[in-house]
Amino acid sequence: MDPLKLFLAQALKQQRQQRQWSLDTAAQKTGVSKAMLGQIERAESSPTIATLWKIAGGFNTSLSTFLAPELSPQHTSAIRNADQLRQQPASDDMLIAILFPYDAKFGFEMYELTLLANYQRISEPHEAGVSEHLIVISGAMEVLVEGSWQTLGQGQALRFAGDEEHGYRNPHSQPAVFHCLIHYPATTQ
Repeated sequence: MDPLKLFLAQALKQQRQQRQWSLDTAAQKTGVSKAMLGQIERAESSPTIATLWKIAGGFNTSLSTFLAPELSPQHTSAIRNADQLRQQPASDDMLIAILFPYDAKFGFEMYELTLLANYQRISEPHEAGVSEHLIVISGAMEVLVEGSWQTLGQGQALRFAGDEEHGYRNPHSQPAVFHCLIHYPATTQ
C-alpha cells in the first residue's frame, strides 16, 4: 500500500476523531463529500490538491498536517533535501516536497512545488490572515493575485494574501519549480 495514502488516511481519521466529528460533519465543514472522505480514510482514493486544501481548510489546519509528520522538536536545526522529499501526493500534475511541515512555534509550513507543463490550479481562499510567499527556483510561472495573472521568472518572488482566491499556472512545456512559504495566523491549528 502507498505510504502517502496511508498517512493521509490516518491523519484524516485522527483529525476527525480529535474533533469528535462524524463523516457527515466533516463533509459539511470541508465541502468534500462523505463518500470521498470515507474513501480517503480507507486509503482507497488519491484526492486532488484542491480537495486536500478543502479538507485542510474545513479542519482549520495546515495542508502538511495531511501529508507529512511534524519534525522532531528535539532539534532546533534540520537539513531537508527536496530531492528525497518530492512526491506526487495527489492525482493532478503538481509535485510537492514538504521542506518544513507546519510548526505552531514558527506559524508556517514551507514547500518546494513543481508545476508540470500546462498545469493550472485555482485555489479557494485559505483561512483569514493566511499569507503566501513564493520564489521561483527554475522555469517561469504565473500566479493569480487580486484578479489578474502575474508572470514570475527564476529568482523572482511574490507575497500575497492567501485568504483571497489565487492560483498557479505553468503555460510552458518545461516544469516550473518554486518555494512556497505559507504563514498562518496564531488562531490556526
